[in-house]
Formats: sequence, C-alpha cells, structure tokens
Amino acid sequence: MLRISNGKSLLSPTTWRGAGRLIAASALFWALAAALLFLVAPGLETFGRLVVFTECVGMTMVACVLLLRRSRHFPQLRPVVRWLLTGVIAIPTSYIVGHLIAFLLLGDPLRIVGHDHISAVPIIFTVLVGGLGLYYFAMREQLSKEAAARSEAQRLAVESELRLLRAQLEPHMLFNTLANLRSLVRADSAQAELMIDRLITYLRSSLAASRTESTTLSGEFTQLRAYLDIMSLRMGPRLSYAMDLPVALEKVAVPPMLLQPLVENAIKHGLEPKVGPGRIDVIARATDAGIEISVVDSGLGLHPDDASTGSSDIASYGLQHVRERLRAVYGARASLTLQARTPSGVCALVRIPS
Repeated sequence: MLRISNGKSLLSPTTWRGAGRLIAASALFWALAAALLFLVAPGLETFGRLVVFTECVGMTMVACVLLLRRSRHFPQLRPVVRWLLTGVIAIPTSYIVGHLIAFLLLGDPLRIVGHDHISAVPIIFTVLVGGLGLYYFAMREQLSKEAAARSEAQRLAVESELRLLRAQLEPHMLFNTLANLRSLVRADSAQAELMIDRLITYLRSSLAASRTESTTLSGEFTQLRAYLDIMSLRMGPRLSYAMDLPVALEKVAVPPMLLQPLVENAIKHGLEPKVGPGRIDVIARATDAGIEISVVDSGLGLHPDDASTGSSDIASYGLQHVRERLRAVYGARASLTLQARTPSGVCALVRIPS
C-alpha cells in the first residue's frame, strides 16, 4: 500500500531533482549571507570574494551534513542530540575546509581567514548563519515528521471507520440474504446451495480483507463478484452484471473493500428502487496517470439538482468514506467522482495514481 511520504527531509534527497533543489537552495541562502556580510563588514573583502568564500563554506557544510546523516549510527540519535552534534562537527569543519577551497579557487596563499590577522567577524558570522540554517532544517524535519504522523493517524482512523462501516452494513446484508435463503431451501434447493457457496466465498474474502491493509485488484474483484452473485440470486432477472479486469492489473495493490460501498450504493439507491431490469458494470483500466476503476449502473441516476455537481444523498456515508480513504492512502492524487449517465444511471469513477 502506498504510504504518505511527508516525513522526507530536504536534507535527504533521493533523486537528482531533489539534490538539485538542495544545492540551489543552499547556494541562494549563502549568496544572501554574503550580501549581508558585505553590508555588515564592508571592508572585510570585496563582494565577489565574499560570495566565493560563503559558497565554499556553505557547500562544504551541506556535504558534512549529508555525510553525517548517512552514517550508520548517527540517524539513531535523538533529534536534539543529532542536530547539536551536526552543528558542532559541520560548522567548524565547513569554515576551515571551505576557506581552504576558496583560497585554492582564488589562487591565494592558504590561510585560515581572509586577512593577515585573525578576524572574529567571519568566524562569528559562519557560526550564526550556519546555526540558523541548521535550525531551519531541524524545524522543517520536525514539522514534516509531525505531518507524517498526523497522516498516518488519519489513515488508521479511516481504516477503523471502514471496519465499523463493515460491521454496520454486513449484518443488514446477511439478514436479508439469510431470509432469502430460507425461502429458497424448500422452493429451489439448487439455488439455495449456490447462494450458500457464494455467501461462504464472500464471508471468507471479507474476513481476510478485514485483517490486512492491502489487497490486489484480483482479490477485490473476486469479493465483488461473490457479492454480486448473491445479489443477483436475490433480485433475479432484475440484476445483471459484468466485470472487466485486465490481466496486467490483477496484481495491482489497492486498499481492501475499496469498491464495495460503490457497488452497494449502486444497488441500494439505483437498481432496487427502479422498476424493471438493471445492470452493473465494474471496469478497470490503465491510464497514463495510473488506474481508473468505474462502477456503472443503469439505475435511477442522480437527482436533477445534483447531476452537475456529482453530489447528492446518493453520496452517502459509504461514498464519503471511500473519498476519505483514498485521500488518506494516496493523498490528493486519487479521487472519486460521480457522473450522471444518459438516459439513466450513475458512473462512480475511482482514479488511483501509479
């Protein structure tokens, strides 16, 4: 299952683009620091030389921080200790090594500072600016971790709501199925046996789904097929259905029972109140952006006042729950939309990013 990645730090780039953003941000930060130092101590160096010195110090500091973060034991320290130790190591190292690199680039004799005598201004300035930069990244990392923790808590809350939703919906579905099964036992024993088989398949897959955070599209479609088989036995010729899952998408991981509320709402709000036969199609398709799964019914459709917005009483707690669950697992990249069909019916379209 896809995890929320808000906890990643800018100082832990995992791609070339992330590394480029880190270098660009650091270069801009230390260029501004050079301009500030030039204003504070105008006689220290020319602005161009100050830029060279500050950029060498800044890039050396970034390299020190990245090396420390990738060491074996350093990331295991408490955040406060880790960042304090980072400052103690990175700031003096970057000052000395950065100045040596700058002198080599400028062709000057190797010295510790830019004057014949030792000046406290560059030292104090490096400590202050470097400490400020490390403090910024420490706060950013802490806020990112807190955001990731909130997202994880939200995801767990949505999962708990799902289990509560299943606990509320399944007894109603089971009672109706058992009542229908009772009448079939005497009237049509073969149909009764078939319904029992479908009910066993459905309950087994529901139990397995309640104990995991992820399933495959193949497993999800298997559970939906068992549910629709039961409903088609109950509704008779009033319900027909078809399911289309390409072989290439069978192993795609999705949250369990994601599509169940969509099918249940299509039957409850669309097909059961409708006079005459109805149909449900569940179709999965690969797109450039990821996967689209549509649950299409030929029922009563959306209320005219809500057809343009795709929201109505049909968008019950179950549908709202699907939206919240998509948001918790995939973020803003996933969506659920309802679309009115002509001449009647609704298409519930789920978009999942790749």
